[in-house]
Parts: sequence; C-alpha cells; structure tokens
Amino acid sequence: MTTEIILVFSILIITIFLFAFEVFPVDKIAFFIIASLALTGLVSPEEAISGFSNSATITVLSLLIISIALEDNGVIASMARFLKNLHTLPLFILLPVIMLITGGISAFINTTAVVIVFIKIISELSKRFNLSQAKLLMPISFAGILGGSCTLMGTSTNLIVNSVAKDLGAESFTFFEFSTFGFAFLIVGIIVITIASKWLPKDKKEDLQDSYNLENFVTTIVLEKDSDLIGKKIEDTFLYTNREISILKLTRKGQITNAPGRYITLKENDKLLLMCDIETLSEMNEAEGISVRQKLKESNDDKDKKQEDFGLVELLILPGSILIGKTLKQLRSLSFQNALPIAIKKRRNIRNTEERLVRKNIEQITLKPGDRLLVEVKKDNISSLQEMENVAILREHKVMSFPNSKKKILSFTILLVVIGLAASGVLNILVSAITGVALLLLTRCLNLNDVYHRVNWQIVFLLAGMIPLGIAMNNTGADKLISDFLLNFLGNQSNIVSIGIVFLISMLLSSVVSNNATAIIMTPIAIAVAIGLDLSMKPFILSVLFGANFSFFTPVGYQTNTLIYGMGFYKFKHFFILGGILSIILWIIGTLMLSSLL
Repeated sequence: MTTEIILVFSILIITIFLFAFEVFPVDKIAFFIIASLALTGLVSPEEAISGFSNSATITVLSLLIISIALEDNGVIASMARFLKNLHTLPLFILLPVIMLITGGISAFINTTAVVIVFIKIISELSKRFNLSQAKLLMPISFAGILGGSCTLMGTSTNLIVNSVAKDLGAESFTFFEFSTFGFAFLIVGIIVITIASKWLPKDKKEDLQDSYNLENFVTTIVLEKDSDLIGKKIEDTFLYTNREISILKLTRKGQITNAPGRYITLKENDKLLLMCDIETLSEMNEAEGISVRQKLKESNDDKDKKQEDFGLVELLILPGSILIGKTLKQLRSLSFQNALPIAIKKRRNIRNTEERLVRKNIEQITLKPGDRLLVEVKKDNISSLQEMENVAILREHKVMSFPNSKKKILSFTILLVVIGLAASGVLNILVSAITGVALLLLTRCLNLNDVYHRVNWQIVFLLAGMIPLGIAMNNTGADKLISDFLLNFLGNQSNIVSIGIVFLISMLLSSVVSNNATAIIMTPIAIAVAIGLDLSMKPFILSVLFGANFSFFTPVGYQTNTLIYGMGFYKFKHFFILGGILSIILWIIGTLMLSSLL
C-alpha cells in the first residue's frame, strides 16, 4: 500500500466520520476535502475543482432551479391538492394511494420539494379531518425516495452514478432505462409499508400540537386607527373565522383579558397576542391598519425600498446560539444582522401549553434551543444571517405569494418539455435541464434573485467536493485496492452474491453518509468489481444506484427522513425497525432482479 493510498483512505475515513457525526455542515466538509486533496497532491488543481463543472453537478443545480419555479408557481401544490378529497377513504386505501401519488411525482420533480408539499397537505388534512399524521408522514418520505429511483432525473444520486460511470467508460443510462426496476421497488415499498403501518405510532391524544397549535408562530398585533377591524366584534372578523388563528390574549389600556370571548368589540390600539401559521402571518404583515411588528428605523435609502425588497426568513435556534435566553423585545432593540424579529415558534415540549404562554407577554417569552424565530429582513441582507453561528436558516418565505395561473401552466409545460427532450434522447438530460431553466427565465416564470437564496447549495457543494475524492481514489489506485479485496472475497462466490454484496455495502454506507457521497465512492468500486469478474457493468452500477438511494433504516441518510424525524412523531427505532424491514426486503428482491441482467 503506497503513501498516496494511505492518504486517500485517511481523508475518506475522516470524511465519513465528519458526515456521520455531523461535525460540520456538508458544504464545509466538501471544501475541506477539496483543500486536503489539492494540498497533498493527490489531484491536480484542475481536478480539485472539476466537480464544479461536472455534468452531474450542473444538471442537479438546473433541476433544483426548475423545482423552485414549479413550487413558486403552484404546480406542485396543484398536483397534490386533490388529495384533500381522499380524506373519506379508510387508512389502508388512503395510505397506498398517497404513497403512489408521492412516488409518481417524485420521479420527475425534486423529492425533497415534493415531500415538503405533502407534509403541509397532510398537516392540514389532520387538522380538518382528524387523520393521523404519524401514520402518513414516514410512508410519504419512503415513497418519495422510491419514486425518485424510477427515472434518471428522479434524484441527484441517479445523475451522479450515471456521470461517474460514464467518465469511467461505462455506457450512459437512458431516461427510463431502469424505470421497470424502480417502479417494482415502489410497488413493493407501498405494499410493505401499508402492511406495516399498524406498527407506526399514533398521534397522541394529548398532543399539544393539536390542542394548542404550538407549531404555529406566536406574535403580537396592534390595531391602528385605520384598521377595518375597529368597531367589530371578534366573531365578525377573520381573527375568529380563520381556523389557523388563535387569540390568546387581549391587552387594552393596560388591562389584560386572557382568551377573549367572541362578543368583545375591538378598539383602536388593542394589542392581541395570536398564534397563527406562516401564511396567515405573512398576509397580516401586509394588511392595512394592522401592525405586526415595530418598524425598522429606516435610513433615507431605505424609505425608497419597496415591500418586495423584504422577505420573511425562518431561523432555527441551535444549542450554543447567542440568541438563547433573549426575548423578542431584546432582539428588536438589538436589530441583529439588520433583521427585525416578528414572531416565535416554540419547540414542541410538554411544558409549552397555551396557559403558560398566555400568562406572558410576547415580549417576555425567551428563546430556547429548538425554537424558531421569524424575522423580516431585506433580501440583500439575507446572506448575513448565514454568518451567525448556531443559527440555521430553515426557509425563506415570500411576503406575499399568489401563484399566477398562466405561469403555472407555462411552468408545467416547460417541465414536460424537459422530460420529453431527455426521455426521447433528442437532448441529454444536462442540456434539456439547462434549456428548461432558460425557458423559465425567458417566460418570467423564474426570478434568479430568489434562486440565489433558495437553492440548496449544500447539495451542489457536496457534489463538487466529493467528485475530486473519486478522482483521487482512481489516480492512486485506492479504488482498485478495494475492488481487489472484494474480488478475492467474491472470487468463489456466485454472481448473485457478488451483486448482493455491492448492493448491501452501498445501502449500509448511505445510512451514515449522504446518498450522493455513497454514489461517488461506490460507483468506481462496483465497476472495477464487474470488470474483475468479467461481468456486465450495468447491474453492478444499478446496485450502487438503488443501494445508495434506499436509505430507510436511519433518519439521517436521506433529507426527507430527517425532515419528518424532526417533527417529533417518530423515534429512531421506528426507522431502524420498519425502515430496516423494508431495506432487507428491497435488498433481497433487488439482488434477485439485478442478477437476472448478468
């Protein structure tokens, strides 16, 4: 074993450790990888930055941009809206239907974006029709992952495997080449999870999320003299009729009324403590005669700024943040990072009851780890929020968003054009995706200023950093060393065992590092094993593709699993047991199916 190979393995082991224990964000780790490889001379300077120009990286970036346009213009929401009509179905029918729809859409649109939309829909269905969120959220995450494995553009992992394999001399996949396998896996996953759903947890009857809307934001509004609400009884206003709003307290001339009744008539300067969702808060933020927050001290330059120049950003307070222990009043006086705090969303906790919150003014509620803070900030200053330590930007919300029906149709048509061009072979998927972005810009269905702030750059930088690591493994012969070890082990084994081992290693590795990183590490090894055994490369490459995607038995292997895990309905054991059962079944079936290609 040469010094270069030892260096590569050292960097690889450290990388896996950093990923597994989340020591740093993945984009920072990616830059560490690039710097380490360049400084040690394992790759040339050109190879070190080659990930930024790699076709897979640019294709993924283009598809992420297209997903943003589809979400902004209401395409994804429209695709899933009719689910609200399915609430009357029994769970054993509703569950597979929702999973099939989620998986079908995820085959063509970014999986994470699709799952986020379905989370919102299921949350609303749960409130209105008493459906169990815990019975539906994990299945839609799994269905999104399975659906993304059905087409070449379904996930970034598929594109990476295809790109790396092509660079190593393998034949490129066509758009629907492995769709038969992917669809079979999706159907198996739907059947398994539907049967196993009885072991999923139930929503707790005493869940404060349902009783007190603790997932909503807590904020204070003041009725100004030109408000249309003045002189009306609470029951005659949207504050009472909107189900997303809970009035916790009314303060009038120093007198406090907890949980004010509907017959109270509102007056000028009344201060109301509310809980409401982000969309309602955004609308109230722009309503005439309602002051949701104190105004920023504007400079002369700021006075000419339009409301469109501002955005709402949701921040997650992490342990160690300097904001912990501070109230909204203190934060507003500090005006940190030129952002104005508007509302707090308290972390789900059995102690966070409505009664406890009502007894405090919004100005007195302190931030704790896990709480979320909604701030208004100029769009030009959003990047400054990213410089804050132990504060994560979860989402940026447009202050007002009303999808344009014309743009919705155009966006969907452009998506079909991208799919058609790539699937027919008229253009490869890179060119078709870039063409799609160009058409969205040309038709004004996309605003690049929004894209800069909302693209998940972590994925882009992760790809750009991991691709040089794959090159270094090839340059030093590290991938050949691993493949030789596997060849010695698999030399006397049957072909089906060889496929199964590669599939299993990919699946296990993706449970502790990202699926994209797994794809970059394992694809060269799989190709080398296939060549060494004098077998077709395609089934071995597909075993990496599916194995890297099928990260079900931990909540950290795939972004959608992390999303639903953070909502508090599931424990690690639910992923380990149910996800583990699904993983084993898919591994066995996948091994049998792929070995038939040999």
